[in-house]
Amino acid sequence: MSDEAIDNSEVENETPGELPLGDWHRAQGARMVPFAGYMMPIQYAKEAGGGIVAEHEWTRNSASLFDVSHMGQLMITGEGAAEALEALVPGAISSLKPGRVRYTLLLNEDGGVIDDLMVTNATEWIEGDEEAGTEGHWGEPAYYLVVNGATKWDDIGHLREHLPDEITMTHLDEQALIALQGPKAAQALARVMRGVPDSLVFMQSMTYDFGEWPLRITRAGYTGEDGFEISVPAEFAQSLADRLMAEIEIRPAGLGARDSLRLEAGLPLYGHDLDTETDPVSADLTFALTKKRRETGGWMGHAACAAKLSEGCASRRVGLVLDGRLPAREGALVFSGDTEVGRVTSGGFSPTLGHPIAMAYVGSDYVAEGTELEIEVRNKRLPARVAPMPFVPHRYYRGS
Repeated sequence: MSDEAIDNSEVENETPGELPLGDWHRAQGARMVPFAGYMMPIQYAKEAGGGIVAEHEWTRNSASLFDVSHMGQLMITGEGAAEALEALVPGAISSLKPGRVRYTLLLNEDGGVIDDLMVTNATEWIEGDEEAGTEGHWGEPAYYLVVNGATKWDDIGHLREHLPDEITMTHLDEQALIALQGPKAAQALARVMRGVPDSLVFMQSMTYDFGEWPLRITRAGYTGEDGFEISVPAEFAQSLADRLMAEIEIRPAGLGARDSLRLEAGLPLYGHDLDTETDPVSADLTFALTKKRRETGGWMGHAACAAKLSEGCASRRVGLVLDGRLPAREGALVFSGDTEVGRVTSGGFSPTLGHPIAMAYVGSDYVAEGTELEIEVRNKRLPARVAPMPFVPHRYYRGS
């Protein structure tokens, strides 16, 4: 895999902001590039064990620290907050228990994907006072949202426009977000925050006071590996990063490795595999359309998605595997014989599998596993075939 190729595909031409860990990354030897409106590390110095492939492989075998502070963190609070969110997303929010997390989608009226996001029921338990004779109870409903960095301002505008006035939305812009990902993430974190990994399985979240640092820790991530996302006040982010990096299993990893890891995991990336011109059915995200809510509706975009479910889609997101070593990048055309049948939305060389992989939207007649297709790369047609995703099995921890 070419580090330079991934680098060039991610660079943006805009005035970037600075994240809380910007100087920390530079001190670690990071090469910084503009991404989603911020200067972010794409990879670290090879002399210190960095480089996209090395960081990718370290994550698959040990644990890596990713800075994902560019992503938006929001808190939605107030009586009726769950029902208000359910009017905008297809996920079942009202049935989400405190401490549980759900992947869902913000859709427009046409069923187009405005963003994909994680919703956590962050409602707090209020302890009772035995002397005062009061019992414990759940506090005001609260939902913690993590949205994509490149779309967060549009998301905020959309939510402000459509949430009722009595629902409060707070942009947690003083919070950094650190992702710890890899099969040794839990054992490393257990030494830093005793008991935390044992308290969580995949898609569960908790608050945790680490000394004076109030954290929200979620067992999730976007690499296909077991891992944790830690929301920390920005002023403590560097101290927390230093503390985690003191563990022998943990090294820093940048955007380049994050992209190749999520591609192997078959996870779509907003702005590449998802946008307002795509819908959840075509994107093979029907699992995010909760069965009961598919039937009852009541959410923005339901009619359009119901029609797709009933009548079928013109195209679908599929996985493609290629032979050789030449990867097919985003935008490459997909052919069946002389007929153009689709377009690649993400592609690269898989360090784990040792051959190129890609995601593409192809016509619905060409989605069957094993279908032989061709991808045009540098004026050459490369043979490809439809393959199931994830390309590399997920290793989320769901409990013993």
